[in-house]
Amino acid sequence: MTTIVKAGTAAQFLSLVPRMLGYVPSNSVVLVPFEGTRTRGAMRIDLPAAADLDAAAATHVGLVCRIEAADALAVVVFTDELFGGGAAPWTALAQGIRDRADASGLRVVDMLCHAPDGWASYLDPDTPPGGRPLPELLEADAATPALADIPLAAGDQWSGATLPAVDFAEKERVGTALKAIRVAIEGFGSHATGPRARVDPRALEAVCLLDDLPALFEEALQWNPEMLDPFDAALLLWCLDRPATRDVALVQWCGDIDRGDEAMAAQLRWEAGEPYPADIAERMWGEGPQPSAERLQGALEIARRIAAAAPRAVRPGPLAVCGWLSWALGRSTHAEWFADRAAEIDPAHGLTGIVQGMVRGGHLPAWAFPPTATWRPLDANGPLT
Repeated sequence: MTTIVKAGTAAQFLSLVPRMLGYVPSNSVVLVPFEGTRTRGAMRIDLPAAADLDAAAATHVGLVCRIEAADALAVVVFTDELFGGGAAPWTALAQGIRDRADASGLRVVDMLCHAPDGWASYLDPDTPPGGRPLPELLEADAATPALADIPLAAGDQWSGATLPAVDFAEKERVGTALKAIRVAIEGFGSHATGPRARVDPRALEAVCLLDDLPALFEEALQWNPEMLDPFDAALLLWCLDRPATRDVALVQWCGDIDRGDEAMAAQLRWEAGEPYPADIAERMWGEGPQPSAERLQGALEIARRIAAAAPRAVRPGPLAVCGWLSWALGRSTHAEWFADRAAEIDPAHGLTGIVQGMVRGGHLPAWAFPPTATWRPLDANGPLT
């Protein structure tokens, strides 16, 4: 159900923004595009270096211009800098964004600043030195009944960029299951005539699921992350540790099982020397129709649990998957956190480098800017280029 909130004052709008995002941004610029009088979501970007204000202003307005229906924007700066009895921090950035918006034909709804010692509108000439008192925001929040339907925000943009707590016993079970699965796979592929290592029947049963990878990846979306079978977890870990099978999973989780079948067939043809289809490869770069956030979130929760339980040597695979899924969901800050953890283990890991490159280069999935319908909050991290 869509909740419509009419913010009649600057204070009411400023109190609404963290609820829109689901967290309280720190040292960030939040851009809120408008179509007429309706918001079209919100996107958060790190505050730029002081020397990059002009470039940042141009980039910020450029992001809003990518939204076809947007004809206006509001800007909110969340900063740890103080008013200190003077003008609002980051006034030069706000003015740069306003100038760029005017030049682009975008109407500026408001430009607000939230600091530890006050708040203000950059557009209000009557703002007192030192800003307005923060308690006004609490009063505005309480005076907007519709906000009661939107949860209070907690934490900042980094909240949730973690792995779940997993005890040593679970890690041992998953590690043991992974070893057994490797023995089973090697047994299938071995042509040796000598004695073979005993194959655990549970591992043999798990390996049989590799005959239909799309079915496995689809079933994984229904697993309970809190109650993963060790052999299920180990088998999916084995898949996420290998680029060929991992990419099939990501393409499928962006679409459906039919896309998984297509990606699996394309992978086999590519291994036989045929070109890889561009329409499948482009999904990895964020092109194509907007994926289901529910599917991506479900995959992310499973991948987080598997990364937490994985032996350290194979943890970069699921960590990088967590990074890519976070990026696909529009959470670049989280994506960078997962990728950085993977790089600490294996600096040369392929998907890890791709995720880091996309995040640090400001590359966002094209589906983050759908032409119709309100889009979900977007965390663009920074710096953007």
